[in-house]
Amino acid sequence: MRSRNPFAAFGRHRNLTRELVRNEILGRYRGATFGMLWSLMSPFLMLVVYTIAFGSILRGRWPQVGETHAEFGLVIFVGIFVHGFFGECFTRAPRLMLENANYVKRVVFPLDILPWTMVLAGLFHLAMNVLVFCLLSFFVYRQLSPLVVLLPLVLAPLVLLTVAVSWVMASLGVYLRDIAQVAPVVSTALFFLSSAIIPVDAVPDQYQAVFRLNPLTFFIDQARAVALWGQQPDWAALGWAALGGLVAVFAAHAWFRRTSRGFADVL
Repeated sequence: MRSRNPFAAFGRHRNLTRELVRNEILGRYRGATFGMLWSLMSPFLMLVVYTIAFGSILRGRWPQVGETHAEFGLVIFVGIFVHGFFGECFTRAPRLMLENANYVKRVVFPLDILPWTMVLAGLFHLAMNVLVFCLLSFFVYRQLSPLVVLLPLVLAPLVLLTVAVSWVMASLGVYLRDIAQVAPVVSTALFFLSSAIIPVDAVPDQYQAVFRLNPLTFFIDQARAVALWGQQPDWAALGWAALGGLVAVFAAHAWFRRTSRGFADVL
């Protein structure tokens, strides 16, 4: 049973989607001593690692950053949680159908909601990262940018893009198993070839086009504008990004529906 509506996960299948997302989130921390606390501890530890690794080397590249490593860490952290959300879904999507082969073989199961459940679980962890960022930002600056409330609007087009990419990668992962090995390498490249740890203006001119073509650069820069520097986002560009995301969602969903007919035979 494969709906023609790419947003059926929030309508016809909302109860099933909610249960799968719940299991996805709880399953990650099942058996861990600190349980759900790891959703807060993991981003903080990652922030510490990147701040120590790059603080002294790259801090001077950011004109908005003060003298402390903490301020640089917050700049880096925005790049980490934006990329982390996309990267997590991107690297897992090729294995999604393989990990849920029992669902694939059920004729009545709506396979197209599985990428949604993965993305929604990723959004939960993104929300935890944003919470850690807000707490640390208030601790460092003794205030929080009021425009941080615009983060959901800034990242909404990225969510659409992530769902679209997840449908395509999940489909290709069934037929081309090597994609699961390539995806982590591509994800790492997307991180280091974006503005996650260095501003595009600080990159040599001949490489700046590569950084700007990376879609994560746009979303990282817009997220920093509203969450760190209290600037209005580029509403026109976000509008175009949202439109592009919607087009990508419908196109990717159509691709997934067509290719999913052969999943059971391959698996």
